Amino acid sequence: MIDFLLNGQPRHCEASPDTSVLELLRETLGQTGTKEGCASGDCGACTVAIGEAGPDGRVHYHSANACITPAHQLQGLSLVTVEGLARGEALHPAQAAMVACHASQCGFCTPGIVMSLFTLHEAQQQRPAPLTPERLEAALGGNLCRCTGYRPIRDAALSMGEHPYARPEWLDLAVDATAPIQEPAAESAFVQPTTLDALVEERRRHPEAPIVAGGTDLWLEVTQRLRRFARLVDVTRVAELTTIEEATLDDDREGWWIGGAVTYSRLEPLLEEHYPAFAHLLHRLGSAQVRNRGTLGGNIANASPIGDTPPVLLALGARLWLAGPGDDEGIAERELPLDDFFLDYKKTSLREGEVIRALFLPRPEPGRHLRVWKLSKRREDDISAVLGAFSWRLEDGVLREVRLAFGGMAATPGRAAAAEAALEGQPPTVARFQAARAALQDDFQPMSDVRGSAHYRELSAANLLERLRLVIAQREANSDREVMLHAYAH
Repeated sequence: MIDFLLNGQPRHCEASPDTSVLELLRETLGQTGTKEGCASGDCGACTVAIGEAGPDGRVHYHSANACITPAHQLQGLSLVTVEGLARGEALHPAQAAMVACHASQCGFCTPGIVMSLFTLHEAQQQRPAPLTPERLEAALGGNLCRCTGYRPIRDAALSMGEHPYARPEWLDLAVDATAPIQEPAAESAFVQPTTLDALVEERRRHPEAPIVAGGTDLWLEVTQRLRRFARLVDVTRVAELTTIEEATLDDDREGWWIGGAVTYSRLEPLLEEHYPAFAHLLHRLGSAQVRNRGTLGGNIANASPIGDTPPVLLALGARLWLAGPGDDEGIAERELPLDDFFLDYKKTSLREGEVIRALFLPRPEPGRHLRVWKLSKRREDDISAVLGAFSWRLEDGVLREVRLAFGGMAATPGRAAAAEAALEGQPPTVARFQAARAALQDDFQPMSDVRGSAHYRELSAANLLERLRLVIAQREANSDREVMLHAYAH
């Protein structure tokens, strides 16, 4: 059973483990305002807002794709849909602005757009900030509209503050005090452990049960391949997997242990402060709806050759903290470099029952640089064809600690060892980079698929290395000029 608030009203629903929020709304609760478009988290027609109490005691709302969000993750939370926004004849500012700006035509995508605007409006109410073009694109980048073009929708976003608003009190409810939320039953087929001990015990008993965090990839098995899950283990409530802690490793490296269930959105402020190039990549990793739900641990454990974050983490020398069942009924924990994690296509070093407890992200070292470039057919909300992540130091005119990592070039994300060797300890000359580009042919033999041919990938990877050479040359010349024009968020 799932106990949650729907537009301020308590709901008590029964659902199978593989039920999505969209299915629950439309088929169980009869709330058909939320639409199904792509059923894969791409179009945003099914966008809803999910609220939970933050450390400040206030309920904070984030947008999510209902089609790929497990319904059972609503347990104890507040769900807002387009039906709950108007108060009688008084429209919510997001709705009123859409009407005033003539921002809806066929109307199919409109509920999802309105809900993205609702979460933006809520954020403005709690923390007012300028609605910059970048912020608007981030808020609306996950909503496709095939009728209007986006100018009237943008105008509606900018004019929401001009419309009157009496915020309903129920938006501040985390749970209904008259109907306390009940913990899921122990025999539930959708298991939500809250401690690492409970998670490991569940993995000991049911190592075959898939793990779900954001569901941004796993749930496509349900919506696209019609797969059914008899049992699922949700890690989003495990305290040890949802923290970010400063730490120092045994080799004196300082950094942060980032819990395996920490979302991209929670991680973004840390990256913006310490790794702007990584933070820029997040702006092109899915949409706001995906970043609000997807997790760093899931992107790694998924072991996709075109996952966006693994190449960056390889370039930064990240480490993993794994936990699983021990021989003595306890927890067995170990660390290993991320370099040793990916074995083959969709195969990793995880042992039976193990989970990614946390990932160690090193603190930036003085003089070390990072560049990340993603190539994809669409600028936003698309999977990369090739992604290059490059980290290096320039010391006394020569390159040191060069780490070149790529996604989309092999069965796993990986480092270009031969190209690194061609640059290590050498000046960043044209000849040295020519040697590094030639060495890429020893490092990778990419395949052809719908996102790009093998030739395209080989040429693109080589061109990214040339771009790196130009960036280094510009830095050495103390020039503020860009090597090339960047897309948004670059």
